[in-house]
Amino acid sequence: MNAFKAFKTNVPIAWSPNLYITLVRGIPGTRRLHRRTLEALRLRKCNRTVMRWNTPTVRGMIQQVKRLVVVETEEMYKARKQKDADHRAPRPPLIINHLPASANGSSS
Repeated sequence: MNAFKAFKTNVPIAWSPNLYITLVRGIPGTRRLHRRTLEALRLRKCNRTVMRWNTPTVRGMIQQVKRLVVVETEEMYKARKQKDADHRAPRPPLIINHLPASANGSSS
């Protein structure tokens, strides 16, 4: 199971005030009704995320295009962004000591 399907199965949508909706599948080849729904959600390109209030109208739109989008709560979205930021952060440099082992610790 990939990460997006795992997100879809575990999202407690009813409890979250904001929903983060990400378009994960392409628009070409979809039905006109689905394209219009994505346009109403302001999703135009793949891997773009929009924040919408959790209302019955938005949930109905998400239900209509559920195979094209991933829905996250605010906590899940922030955790994913933090994980991406940590992954891209510069790592500390490796310090390699080229002195022989006997010269490191003894002073005699």
